[in-house]
This record gives sequence, C-alpha cells and structure tokens, in this order.
Amino acid sequence: MGCRGMDSWSALLRVVAATDRDAGDTSPVTLRPDPRHRMPGRGAWLHPTPDCFELAVRRKAFGRALRLQVALDVSAVARHLGVQHA
Repeated sequence: MGCRGMDSWSALLRVVAATDRDAGDTSPVTLRPDPRHRMPGRGAWLHPTPDCFELAVRRKAFGRALRLQVALDVSAVARHLGVQHA
C-alpha cells in the first residue's frame, strides 16, 4: 500500500481499523496490526517495513484503503513495526 509494490499476502502485514464500541461514534479510529490475518473487518495491506509504513502515512493511504473519512491513530502499527512516529 505505501510503496504500491506487489507481494504475496504472507509477506504483508494486514492492518484493520478499530473503535471503542463503548464510546459510541465519537471515539477515534485506531489502526491495529493483524499479523495473523484473522481480525474481522476490512483490511489494508502493507510491507512490514518502516519505509512502506511512512509512505502510507504520508500519502494518507490507510484512509483510502479502509474507506474511512476520519483521522486515524497509527501509533499501534508504528509500535508494532518499531517506528518512531510523531
């Protein structure tokens, strides 16, 4: 997604959007890594590298891939990849 490169699904990291169901519609949308490819919902796929992640954030590719029009918290994915993200 970030680098727009093709690869097999086993080499990619799946990312899903999650909200706090108890907070209702006002809760922020958090991106969560899904390394086992098992979480429900629409997923976005990217190479599990810091470069591909940074490109996806800069291009706002997560929102388009997940069909979301809200601001996304990418900190959980950044922690999973070991990226220092502001």
